[in-house]
Amino acid sequence: MQIQKLLTESTEKALRTLRERSGRFAAIVNVRTKFMYFSLSVLSAFSVLSVTPLWAFDPVVPGRALSFPRDYGAHPGHRIEWWYVTGQLEEIGPPPTRGRQLGFQVTFFRVRNKDAESNPSRFAPKQLLFAHAALADPAVGKLVHGQKAARALEGLAEAAVGDTAVRIDDWSLVRAGGRYSTRVAAEGFALDLTFAPTRPPLAQGDGGFSRKGPLPEHASYYYSEPQLVVTGRVSARGASREVKGTAWLDHEWSSALLAPQAVGWDWLGVNLDGGGALMAFRIRAADGSALWSNATVQPSATSPARVERGPIEFKPARTWKSPRTGIAYPVAMEVRVGDETWTVEPLMDDQELDARASTGTLYWEGAVRARSASGAAGGGYLELTGYGERVPF
Repeated sequence: MQIQKLLTESTEKALRTLRERSGRFAAIVNVRTKFMYFSLSVLSAFSVLSVTPLWAFDPVVPGRALSFPRDYGAHPGHRIEWWYVTGQLEEIGPPPTRGRQLGFQVTFFRVRNKDAESNPSRFAPKQLLFAHAALADPAVGKLVHGQKAARALEGLAEAAVGDTAVRIDDWSLVRAGGRYSTRVAAEGFALDLTFAPTRPPLAQGDGGFSRKGPLPEHASYYYSEPQLVVTGRVSARGASREVKGTAWLDHEWSSALLAPQAVGWDWLGVNLDGGGALMAFRIRAADGSALWSNATVQPSATSPARVERGPIEFKPARTWKSPRTGIAYPVAMEVRVGDETWTVEPLMDDQELDARASTGTLYWEGAVRARSASGAAGGGYLELTGYGERVPF
């Protein structure tokens, strides 16, 4: 009892320290595993990524064909993996909120912790899970977000092999009956959404082998599911509202870290109004130059996708400075893909997500509208990382 008391007191003290240092810490409400979850947050387990050699994990190699439904699920032999869903919603309830625009993000991360695999305990943190969720509501004026962290433990936190089924307590992303569903209950908001695919998965890069740097090992397996039809409910500001909209799902897994000179990346995913899709990214060096870039363009729902190998240009058009962290983000961009330039503007400027209490990252993740010089347009998400400090992985 005395030991338990001391552990509890030390945990509470450390939690207070984390809140003071990070400015925002979304505590995981699970008394039975409170100390376990907190310990993972303190360790910021993404730090294990940099100390284990590449050969200790399953490799990412060109020529491996994506296979479904197997590749919808987790790949626990690889170092890091994420399922990332973003979308734009429209309220469909009664006036005066009918038609109000919202943005949302739900991301689950899985990390293989090789150092713990020699420990025979079922509680050893061999697989680590993290989750971020956010709601962009212009009526609030800033991003509302939450985060969770856990070691994989059956029934509490797990990422299934064979199909998408990832969860941490009451947060989940599950694929069943050909559709996805997500449920998130965070401080200040909740999401209960269903996503219906309208087409087969879109393989990124060379058939799903996506280079991320100058060396072949700087790569991931990567596919997207654009133009997901969204229905469900969003609860925030004391009300629960029915919504509809369009979402984008990315699933990516890798065993390599970014190149040593990389500090972060810019990524854009847009569901085009005519049913097409646009994905573009660049990996940035400290001087702002691109170490690597790539894009995929599908002009319409029925047209074939084409890969643009660059250079893909991200030119800042306007910056926004966070009042909390002092970081300046280029929230408005001109993105050049091939011979077409896209003007990207945010739904609102303040969409900074502070995830230092879980994955150790601080980034801007925002709902945007994009329009090309030719008149094509769409809605999607822009991700900006490494503008305050180098991304830890």
